[in-house]
This record gives sequence, structure tokens and C-alpha cells, in this order.
Amino acid sequence: MKGIIVEDELPAKEELQFLIETYSSIEITDTFSDGLDVLKFLQENETDVLFLDINIPSLDGMLLAGNISKFTKKPYIIFTTAYEKHAAQAFELDAFDYILKPYDEKRIASVLKKLEAAYRRDHQPAEATKPAEGAQKTTRINLKKDEKIIVTDVDDIYYAEAREKVTDVHTKMECYTIHESISDFYKKLPKNQFFRCHRSYVVNLSKIHEIVQWFNQTYLLRLEDCDAEIPVSRSNMKDFRQLMHL
Repeated sequence: MKGIIVEDELPAKEELQFLIETYSSIEITDTFSDGLDVLKFLQENETDVLFLDINIPSLDGMLLAGNISKFTKKPYIIFTTAYEKHAAQAFELDAFDYILKPYDEKRIASVLKKLEAAYRRDHQPAEATKPAEGAQKTTRINLKKDEKIIVTDVDDIYYAEAREKVTDVHTKMECYTIHESISDFYKKLPKNQFFRCHRSYVVNLSKIHEIVQWFNQTYLLRLEDCDAEIPVSRSNMKDFRQLMHL
């Protein structure tokens, strides 16, 4: 895994590089102090991760990240700054993480560990993502209504909603109530198709018709052929954006 550091203060640059080399296997291939120089470099070269100070000359870190977000292949971005006020804007730009100065050694070690795990997950060979031999993908699930067991194709499920000690499972035409937690129900569903967008909701990603900005920089999801509006909680926003390539 290769990375570059963008920092115009030499002591901060050297400290960060030392911590990266101490707590990870990331190879720092280049360092920069000017935003335009970084943009020119990335237009002709690739890197896996960018440790990006916000207050840098020529093109500040936020503008630089906005330009990078348009790239076909985007590096992970970890912002570094002395100002916590930029955090919300950083995550709007799909930053991987946000590190405050002065640097906290334990905090950086934790971020680097999380980054390397994400890199392994995102770059594992296609064979590694295939089900184990003999394993079967869940395509049908049993739902109960009026003392009958209805064998239902998971593609027909639009969303599920937690309600006290039961879970309501909604298809286009029906609502089934099952006597299990939404967490247990979610475990039965294929994770490449369903997402736990809120502690009380699971949504079928293929049924999303419209994504609407809501309060606190979150979203409401509107589904095709359905009047429901499904919230995405703030804690799940980053994962949802990644899944939907937002």
C-alpha cells in the first residue's frame, strides 16, 4: 500500500511520516506542501492513500479533495488539521477519516489499522469473495401470515422495520410480521443486496428509487412502487455512500 503526505509544516510532516512508518506497512512515496502540485501529480500518477492537511497553499485540502472525488480511481483520503470545525465537510467529501493536530499516537495507530483492513477488504482477489464450496446464496425466505407460511423470494422484499419485539417485513403488496429481532432477520439476507440503514430499518438497495437530503446531513430513501420513506441514520451514512457510490 502506497501513500503520500500533503503538509506544508515540516515538523508535522516528519512526525506524521514517522508514525505511519511505525504503525503500518504503508510506504510513503512522496510528500508535498502545495495543493496544485498534488493535483498535477495525481493526474499522472496513482496512490492508495492521501494524508491531506486542509490549510495548504495554492489549493486548500477541501478543494483538492473535491477535485479528487471526480477521479475514476480515487485514493482513500485522511484529512489532518488543527480545526475540528472541518469534520462535517470532510465526511461529505467521503473522507476515510479525520485526524486532529496535535497528533495523538493511539488515535493514528487506530486509524492506520482500520485503513489497512479496509484496503485488504477492498482489494482482495475476486475468488476470495465467492461463497465457500457447498455454500448456497439465500434466495428465498419463509414469512408467516394468517397462520400460513409464505415462501418469499428475497428480491420481493422492499424493507423491514423493527417494532417493539417483532419485525414487519414489507413486500410490494403485503406486510408480514415475524417474531424475531430485526438483527436476526437481517442475518438471513444477502448482504450485497440488503443494508441495515438504521437501527430500526433494513432496506433492499435494488428497490431505492430516490435519495432525499434530510436533516443533520442524512438521507430519506424513497422506494419504487412504495409510499414508505426509510431513514438512513447518521452513523450509517458513510457505509451507505460507499455502497451507492455517492
